Amino acid sequence: MTENSFEAQVEALLNGEIEEIIVEKDEFFSFREVWNSHPNKKQIVGEAGLGGKVIYRKQG
Repeated sequence: MTENSFEAQVEALLNGEIEEIIVEKDEFFSFREVWNSHPNKKQIVGEAGLGGKVIYRKQG
């Protein structure tokens, strides 16, 4: 996935359009860069899964 795609997914997650973002191990650093620069990043919480997969959901 591209950073633009992750930006769109983060916005959709925060707007309630989607419930979660699944990030595979090889996409983690691209996602992290987008997430880390977002002003509302504290509203997004990741849950680690097997094989390096992380599922991000909006908190609360």
